[in-house]
Amino acid sequence: MTVTDVLGFTVVALRGFRVRTVLMLLAMSIGVASVVVLTALGDGARRFVAEQFSALGTNLLIMLPGRSETTGGPPPLMGETPRNLTLNDALALRRIPGVRWVAPISLGNAEVSLGARNREVLILGTTEEYLHVRGLTMGQGRFLVTPDPTRASPECVIGARIREELFAAQVALGQWLRLGDRRCRVVGILGTQEHSLGVAMDEIVLVPVVFALALFDKESLFRVLVEARTRDHVERTRQSVLEVIKARHEGEDDVTIIAQDAVLATFDNILYALTLAVAGIAAIALAVAGVLIMNVMLIAVSQRTPEIGLLKAIGAPPGQITTLFLSEAAMLSTCGALLGWLAGQLGVWALARAYPQVPIGAPLWAIAAALGIALVTGVAFGILPARRAARLDPVIALSRR
Repeated sequence: MTVTDVLGFTVVALRGFRVRTVLMLLAMSIGVASVVVLTALGDGARRFVAEQFSALGTNLLIMLPGRSETTGGPPPLMGETPRNLTLNDALALRRIPGVRWVAPISLGNAEVSLGARNREVLILGTTEEYLHVRGLTMGQGRFLVTPDPTRASPECVIGARIREELFAAQVALGQWLRLGDRRCRVVGILGTQEHSLGVAMDEIVLVPVVFALALFDKESLFRVLVEARTRDHVERTRQSVLEVIKARHEGEDDVTIIAQDAVLATFDNILYALTLAVAGIAAIALAVAGVLIMNVMLIAVSQRTPEIGLLKAIGAPPGQITTLFLSEAAMLSTCGALLGWLAGQLGVWALARAYPQVPIGAPLWAIAAALGIALVTGVAFGILPARRAARLDPVIALSRR
């Protein structure tokens, strides 16, 4: 029996039991599609985080108030430390030779209003260095100008969506907004494409850092972003920053400094492990599909005993019977895997259209693994039915016993 004969026999056998064939194809395709879609989501999240951190530059140091070792946990989010991280602390870092930019940050929510229009927004207080550290682009006007960062100039830069919602067709530059119980003049509008670690910059209001501290009645900064001059200066700059803060805080080492590439590596490892985990969970569906193929093929053996008996009666050896049944399992697995891959790609395309900011795409290793596991699973679970068919006695099989 040639390969063409085996394939022809397999196609006829599968077409003879169409409902059963469709159910087995569906089971296998669901498993493969699950692997493709879930790994695409996991890998897309990993690449999205990597792109967001890369936008901050490769020489960035992030200083947080509080030291993780003092409390046994992560640094507090809002600066609950023995000593506040003040604006003067941040300004003192400018004198370090390896430092290019220092951007102090104060963060909070407040209501922004213009006439009868108002909404709750995220207020970010900083200095003009933030524009360079984050690599922001201006749509209109200028960024904050802070020749003296200790002065609370009543000016602000707004996101593009804030401008649309509050000003509509009006000219925004030069207009006065009310932020909480204070007023500030719009001096610039950010570009519409800006995002920062999942925070839409077109829905944010930036003000001078002293203005924000007064608005939220705070003394401690939320974060301080420090950019080293070169990548080679990062570690040396980190040590210098720690020494300056320690000297200003009466010998207390009460801040945590994280290198941007270290944060990225941590997130990358976490999300990669998560991608592997969800891929493993989805791969269980392939094993379930393989068990289904085995069970259905066992039933097929009992239903097709006369056919098997006839083949053996005309001289087909057991090995050939085994090959015929294994070819059925292999064809089911291959066709189901390809259908699942197509369905998975369609799902990935739909997700990419729904979330264009996330680079969703199934990695090649996941697609290859899904297709390979589907084929191996189907053939492996088809061995038992094939061997059972090969061991049937032709006389008993022809008599339907």
